[in-house]
Amino acid sequence: MNTLSIFLQAASGGGSSPVMLIMMGVMFVGFYFLMIRPQQKKAKQEKNFQETLKIGTRVVLTSGLHGRIAQVQDDGFVIETLSGKLKFEKAAVSREFTENRFGDKATKTTDKPVEKKEIETETK
Repeated sequence: MNTLSIFLQAASGGGSSPVMLIMMGVMFVGFYFLMIRPQQKKAKQEKNFQETLKIGTRVVLTSGLHGRIAQVQDDGFVIETLSGKLKFEKAAVSREFTENRFGDKATKTTDKPVEKKEIETETK
């Protein structure tokens, strides 16, 4: 009953500016934890993912293009696709799309063909 009277006083504007300030503060904290903080965390994960990519990793770009990293440069990646090699900005590589499409297989599949080639050359 007491909280109801506080809300009614706030609605009537009867000298309840401290209550309004508290409510505004609670709303700001709520927005921070529900909207701002998750966005910052996601952006940090995306940047870390893009910085740790290596040559040979299979990736999916934000445009939906699939390819394999052929070169890592300071300002971007050279991605090898079925139609050739293309240069993209690092921000174009999507962590979410890549993990959904390839999961942990993105780097594992690149190591297998190299090992097979080495075995084939040793037996010849």
